[in-house]
Amino acid sequence: MNSRFASSAAALGAFGLALATSPAALQAAPLKVGMITTLSGAGAGLGVDARDAFALALKRADNPEVTLIVEDDAQKPELAVQIADKMIQSDGVDVLTGIIWSNLAMAVAPNAVDQGIFYLSVNAGPSALAGANCHENYFNVAYQNDNFHEAMGQYAARTYANTLIMAPNYPAGLDALTGFKRYYTGELAGEIHTQVGQSDYAAEIAQIRASGADSVFFFLPGGMGIAFLKQYAQSGVEIPLIGPGFSFSQDVLPAVGDAALGVRNSASWAPDLDNEASRAFVEAFKAEYGRLPSIYAAQAWDTANLLLSAQAKADVKDPEAFRAALKEADFASVRGKFGFNTNNHPIQDIYVREVVKLDDGTLTNRIVETAFTDHGDAYAEACKLP
Repeated sequence: MNSRFASSAAALGAFGLALATSPAALQAAPLKVGMITTLSGAGAGLGVDARDAFALALKRADNPEVTLIVEDDAQKPELAVQIADKMIQSDGVDVLTGIIWSNLAMAVAPNAVDQGIFYLSVNAGPSALAGANCHENYFNVAYQNDNFHEAMGQYAARTYANTLIMAPNYPAGLDALTGFKRYYTGELAGEIHTQVGQSDYAAEIAQIRASGADSVFFFLPGGMGIAFLKQYAQSGVEIPLIGPGFSFSQDVLPAVGDAALGVRNSASWAPDLDNEASRAFVEAFKAEYGRLPSIYAAQAWDTANLLLSAQAKADVKDPEAFRAALKEADFASVRGKFGFNTNNHPIQDIYVREVVKLDDGTLTNRIVETAFTDHGDAYAEACKLP
């Protein structure tokens, strides 16, 4: 993974972009973007994919009026807050983005938007920012945390009768279990809360073995998912696994290997999604970085293109106009259909995917069915934005 960091860092030139001129960009107002994301530690693969896709979208836009500053939060809330303060007060950013983890988003986003900064989420979608505490300057371009898990709850309700559920004890993990239970109508064989950053799952696997469950739904993104899946495969427990796309994302599949084959999971996108924007994105990402993009990369690509679409219509120094331009979501999403709900969170289709192996040996996900069409979130009604 270190080689990925090094090649990406070289491509971004110490994480600052000075992009070439294009006729369309000459009409746009200057825009300074601060990206705070996880580039070190067990969760680094997620942030690297988000950073790389966001930077590539800007590079292809050829827009000299966009400046991107990228810094590593090391998955530490206190560091993320320090970086955000510096970016706002010293660097003068207009927009913040990039945070992967919901506990970091909760530490940074509310304070940023209260200072008049726009925050565009490439991933974290905590329920606390979707309902009564929504904000006109906070836009989530990925999902609301519950959404992918709701899709697997619906799938499990049709497929299994006694599911054990497991997730880390932090905002996204608790939202995951809430979302799953919202649509799951079977019996629960148990509910396990793990620790963020946990690497040893022997005790949890023993609980699963003894639970009598006919299936296990788990949300363990990044290094946590890699560790659990490897240990689960070695344990000999044969209870089927299901989960959200984060547990079987492109960034973790190479490390997990064949243990992930055939597992069903949910997401708003997969590399085989058949629309022009998605095909172009996959081709561009593979050409630039030599690997398939993950769902984190897809969401970051869309976030960058949303931002560029707003910049083409309005000056960020005119917050009302810029906000309206963001709300229009006038860009070609890799997800095909995309729009914002009243709480500035997505309305989108969500799919059930299956882990497969391509002819060249690459593990990836393919869509097998549509779970939800034009799906919003359960918290929008509590948001009182005009």
